[in-house]
Amino acid sequence: MDGTLIDSTDAIVLSFLDVFEKFDLQKPTSKKIKKYIGYTLEDMFLNMQVEKKYINECVKEYKSFYRQRALDTTTFLPGAKEAVKKAFTFANLGIVTTKTGKYSKEILEHLGIMEYFDVLIGREDVTYPKPHKEPIQKALSLMPYIQKNIWMIGDTRFDLLSAKNAGINAIGVLSGYGSKDELEKYTSFIEEDAFLAVTFLEQF
Repeated sequence: MDGTLIDSTDAIVLSFLDVFEKFDLQKPTSKKIKKYIGYTLEDMFLNMQVEKKYINECVKEYKSFYRQRALDTTTFLPGAKEAVKKAFTFANLGIVTTKTGKYSKEILEHLGIMEYFDVLIGREDVTYPKPHKEPIQKALSLMPYIQKNIWMIGDTRFDLLSAKNAGINAIGVLSGYGSKDELEKYTSFIEEDAFLAVTFLEQF
């Protein structure tokens, strides 16, 4: 979702800063927070030097802050809504995200595109998040009619590695948090955004 279809950067950054302020912890820079978007919340807090014993409480508070502002501050990335509608004309669609699935569905419903997706797998739906293969495999298990030409579109190495580990194809997009140099290490298929990625995949 983030960096591929939606931009919720402001909600993420501000919610992290709220947590650090609430617990009187040294605040990270916005740049540092953005660097770790795509990781699980637990790993994001760990990477920002929060002691492990406080992680669960920080995650709980983050989710509370995030939910309060997510709908008002989350927007489509350029061409993303059109990409979903175009893809829907020739493919069956699913979402695999490290976000909480419950909140992800609320966001997509608010933006008016949840109806295009057959399945959404969030962090709470799996034991092992991306880059593990489990999220993709679980999504595919709920889409048993999908048997060939399976592609993952994502903006970070976690997306592309998850696809590789699940044995499916992957295409990287440059609309989010991964650089071209980074994404090219994991796939030879790179497009600027989701709409161009869908246009490329239409030929299959």
